[in-house]
Amino acid sequence: MNILLIGSGGREHALAWAISASPLCDKLFIAPGNPGTAECGENVVLDIADHRAVADFCKVMGVGLVVVGPEGPLVDGIVDDLEAAGIKTFGPSKAAAQLEGSKAFTKELCAEFGIPTAGFARFTDEAAARTYVARTGAPLVIKADGLAAGKGVVMAETIEQANDALAMMFSGGLGAAGAEVVIEEWMIGEEASFFALCDGTHALPLASAQDHKRAFDGDTGPNTGGMGAYSPAPVMTTAMAEQVMAEIVRPTLAGMNQRGTPFKGVLFAGLMITADGPKLIEYNTRFGDPECEVLMPRLKSDIVPALLAARDGVLNAVDLRWSDDVALTVVMAAKGYPGTPEKGSVIKGIDKAAAEKDVLVFHAGTQAKDGDIVANGGRVLNVVALGRSVSEAQAKAYAAVDLIDWPGGFCRRDIGWQAVKREREG
Repeated sequence: MNILLIGSGGREHALAWAISASPLCDKLFIAPGNPGTAECGENVVLDIADHRAVADFCKVMGVGLVVVGPEGPLVDGIVDDLEAAGIKTFGPSKAAAQLEGSKAFTKELCAEFGIPTAGFARFTDEAAARTYVARTGAPLVIKADGLAAGKGVVMAETIEQANDALAMMFSGGLGAAGAEVVIEEWMIGEEASFFALCDGTHALPLASAQDHKRAFDGDTGPNTGGMGAYSPAPVMTTAMAEQVMAEIVRPTLAGMNQRGTPFKGVLFAGLMITADGPKLIEYNTRFGDPECEVLMPRLKSDIVPALLAARDGVLNAVDLRWSDDVALTVVMAAKGYPGTPEKGSVIKGIDKAAAEKDVLVFHAGTQAKDGDIVANGGRVLNVVALGRSVSEAQAKAYAAVDLIDWPGGFCRRDIGWQAVKREREG
């Protein structure tokens, strides 16, 4: 079949790489894609906000499956509109995508169905929120309710930081996303990302990963969309994964079903592994970024039948095989990120890095210009390496990073540090 993949980031390059390898994929279109996805299929100019135009393209080009990468189109209801036009689409409905589109929606679902998560309160009034902060004290986590491109969470270690975050959100610093704010207790533990394919009734666990959100080494600096990741996450043992399925993922699916909004697609649970067990930080309703860039290289099975089975409601008949190797990705970002990134700087040496054994380079915020690859976003490249251990994958990834000539970029030099420390101590 012909397949259309929607999106343009590192996640979409990783998905394009995996989908294009499927015997079921005759032709892969990516809208709008990037210079990296162009090596896996054909980039097409489509206004993905115009769902009718997307449906018309699918009909003209004989597209048998649409895979939606980013969260924006999902929350905007693209799956509903394409399915209504008779086009098979992988991803949740608009109603089900609220699990990512609204932090308050998810917290209320957790409260209703007994899903372990941080204690919380929600506010649409800044004065009431400030009163709550003064009464509760710091540290606290301040979250914009809506989608904010990875910038809607502030880890407030002091009351002053909490109030600054509230002022920024309620004054429109994040647009409509900050019209409602959720304030959560600060959880202590180790973070992990857990993924499950869902078909509305059944859930099939995928591999785990660990993301690094802070911009700089030592987990310092502002929160970002993610500066690197590795898979599997050592903290996610077989027993822990089953506990997450039993206490978090399956009750979520059951609750969404009970509410009449069954969830189909990929459920990405951001977790805190606390002394009291796993707790949900938040849900995303799509493959993570940069987690997808370490999941796809470890997936030994064909991804396309699994995506189709999730859409068709027959995931119970699917089994996926994973490599025992560790995958680790280092995100190379443009200077200025996560604030205003510097665009237009030329990047050299990508091919040299990608030619290294066990290395892949996925494009994110890049653009082809006058024969060069230039930076065109905040997070620009994902340098991925496979190894038998986190230490080995880390060493290969940074050796490849050092082959890339890009004075306009930066990266963290400690991706995977917790797991490397665990390996050395173990």
